[in-house]
Amino acid sequence: MSTEEKTMIILGENIAPGQSKTLNFSFAKLFTSTKVEIPVIVERSLIPGPTVLLTAGIHGDEINGVEIVRQVIAKKINKPKIGTTISIPILNIFGFLNQDRVFPDGRDLNRVFPGTKTGSLASRVAYYFTKEILPHADYCLDFHTGGAQRFNAAQIRIAPKNKQLLSLATVFNAPFTVYSSNTSKSYRNTCEQLKIPCLLFEGGKSLESNKHIVKEGVDGVMRVLNHLEMLQTTLSKPTEKKPPVIIDKSTWIRAQKSGLLHIKIDCNKLVKKGEFLATITDPYGTMRFKVLAPNEGYIINVNQASIVNQGDAIFHISKHIV
Repeated sequence: MSTEEKTMIILGENIAPGQSKTLNFSFAKLFTSTKVEIPVIVERSLIPGPTVLLTAGIHGDEINGVEIVRQVIAKKINKPKIGTTISIPILNIFGFLNQDRVFPDGRDLNRVFPGTKTGSLASRVAYYFTKEILPHADYCLDFHTGGAQRFNAAQIRIAPKNKQLLSLATVFNAPFTVYSSNTSKSYRNTCEQLKIPCLLFEGGKSLESNKHIVKEGVDGVMRVLNHLEMLQTTLSKPTEKKPPVIIDKSTWIRAQKSGLLHIKIDCNKLVKKGEFLATITDPYGTMRFKVLAPNEGYIINVNQASIVNQGDAIFHISKHIV
């Protein structure tokens, strides 16, 4: 293989084997004319191997994912024994600055992939990311949290009936692997169209950094890199644990009343049908409504909001495990 063939070109910059580089994915300005730059951290080994792309902050208020990728970089887990890692801790820098899920144009970045060159701001970010960075990846690990006050158990989401993704999710070994069909115009869907295996990690809730969720994410990255023979031998491997619970059917338990929500069980718990999960009360001491489990299953999401409206999702429960 020639030197030219070994050199990787990302965002117009050459990155040779053995090089470390931080690139600026710069495509837009604030209305103050200040450039908005998204750091892209590239680490290459001298030895050929796969390229793993780690992304977080597609939603700007999802801090756990940002912290997972930050720790991967800070602990030098991203310095591969073979191959290449590309780490982007914050893809939606606009949302991160505003502590908001979406872009200033109100668009959800994870609903505009693969984007367009002349579309909305979010669509343009998706377009340049898809054209300039994503094609280099052999594997993608994308980190998210639950929206608003909904706390997700640490879980990997994969498309159903994909044996390669199931195998990789088992290697990552989050407590739960959840079958979840790809959403149109999502990052994960674009990866599938490009035939790039993508694991979507969910854990915790928005605007909160949870050390237990972060540890699950960092340990999972290390397991995947170790599986691909990319993890440096100087790093301690995560401890072994039981295989993930694989959930192929799940449902939301929604509030039948509006009022104050009082949660009685923990996330991750296996509950029995009819088990007491929460109460909803009015502020005046005249109404107290019990929320019961509709079936036996694992609770993989809990709404931690203090007040709910009728119809709000308050628990996500498995209906069938593999």
